[in-house]
Amino acid sequence: MKVVFCGSGWFEIVDFFRARLPKDAALVVWSRDEPLASALRDANVILPSNAHLDRAAIEAPRDLLLIQQPAVGTDAIDLAAARARGVPVCNAPGTNPPSVAEAALFLMLALARKLRRAERAFAESRIGAPLGVELCGKTLLVVGMGQAGTRLARAAEALGMRVLGARSSTSRAELLALCAQADVVSLHCPLTPRTRGMLDAEAFAAMKPGALLVNCARGPIVDRGALTAALESGRLGGAGLDVYWEEPWDPNDSLLLRDDVVTMPHIAGSTEEAFGRIADIVAENVRRAVAGEPLLHRVA
Repeated sequence: MKVVFCGSGWFEIVDFFRARLPKDAALVVWSRDEPLASALRDANVILPSNAHLDRAAIEAPRDLLLIQQPAVGTDAIDLAAARARGVPVCNAPGTNPPSVAEAALFLMLALARKLRRAERAFAESRIGAPLGVELCGKTLLVVGMGQAGTRLARAAEALGMRVLGARSSTSRAELLALCAQADVVSLHCPLTPRTRGMLDAEAFAAMKPGALLVNCARGPIVDRGALTAALESGRLGGAGLDVYWEEPWDPNDSLLLRDDVVTMPHIAGSTEEAFGRIADIVAENVRRAVAGEPLLHRVA
């Protein structure tokens, strides 16, 4: 049995898969030197990760048993093509909420204490600078009250923050009203046609002057041009980003090098514990697919 991992990153998780998959499973990582459809020709199980799995890729394997997303999002998988071929698609929900919530909290704290400027002050041996702000007493708006968003809300309340919640279905008018109350906005919603570009110039204009933005969800939920303008004007006090509009990103991108922007390399869900939980689901669904048993977390 051949299992193909198609991610362009997160390669540490491959060892977690190998430790749990059946002994007869040959796990390979797609090399981008080869067209995806060609690399999948002999695949029995596809682990898409962040690869775009279009109809051609889904139709390429001769004996495909399962498409198992080792994450939650399936927006880059052609689900209609999978259904047409009769190939089940599953994901791995609920595996990384603690990791994502902790990462979002880290970015909030890093922005509040001006981490980029503090690192430069340390390098220059300047004592006691820069001047940060406390999160205690501030208002946090969590957009996407799923498991990660709910965990972040509880952690923020423990710090003395007031927490507001919004969902993907929240009306535009209500979202803007909530933004107007927020000192910090943290995104935890999926990328959908409704949420694409949701944080735009109008939303930034509605926020309190100096508000902070954290995005551990998907890059395109935020309008990049509007974010840049809000930072340059001083309307936005800072942005903490773990996801981007294009990945891999340009590390020399002027937006990402700003003192008021804190960046991470898409690692909010990358912990030993989360990878272990994901690999457990992947291995169990591979076993079930081979045995013809009902699958876990089937989405198509």
